[in-house]
Amino acid sequence: MPYYDAFVEDYDIFAAGMTEDVDWYVELAEEADGPIVELAVGTGRVAIEIARRTGKRVIGIDISPKMLDTARERGAGLPLDLRLGDMRELSLEEEVQLVICPFRSLLHLPTWRDRRTVFERVAASLQPGGRFAWNVFAFNATLAAALDGKRTDKAEGRWEIVRNIAADSRIDVTRGHDLERFGTFSLWWATKREWEGLIDVAGLEVEGLYGGFHREPYDDDALEMVWVARKPG
Repeated sequence: MPYYDAFVEDYDIFAAGMTEDVDWYVELAEEADGPIVELAVGTGRVAIEIARRTGKRVIGIDISPKMLDTARERGAGLPLDLRLGDMRELSLEEEVQLVICPFRSLLHLPTWRDRRTVFERVAASLQPGGRFAWNVFAFNATLAAALDGKRTDKAEGRWEIVRNIAADSRIDVTRGHDLERFGTFSLWWATKREWEGLIDVAGLEVEGLYGGFHREPYDDDALEMVWVARKPG
């Protein structure tokens, strides 16, 4: 069973705190000709809203069959093209104007090489002038240390515990329900300079970096990095 399948049934509960990003990605989709591509589409939280509000086809790619099954069920009747695949192997039949990767999903990639591969494949998939948009946690060592070992209770008896592994720039997130443990997944931190490096080696250019989904300035207090990169041309 692909690893992330274990979290599908409770995904919405754990994702309930992330809502501001939907309007942001819908707005970007409205500015682009279709199709729109979403990497790590999951259960379709963002893709379904893009398809519903814009009427444009959304190509959603995810490594979890169960996530995709849920997205298909929820998005029935909408122009969704959901595909099983690894974002590191992105290959499209045609160049597109917009690729997105919401909900910090790029942090699931453990190595620079993994991320570079994704950025290069995205760049190859974009039309000249096309955009790549994503959001991630802003690197904050103090916050990571403060969260280490902390249990956060969610709705309906769900909970999660975060472990900070500073030497590996990684946090491990264990999730469960009452006494049941679903499993643990890892996120690897990356700094602003690392994202800039990835943009550069892929031949993209920074269009914008924001501290939130309302184009707030990115500063020392920002907890989110919201990026838009553009392919020259």
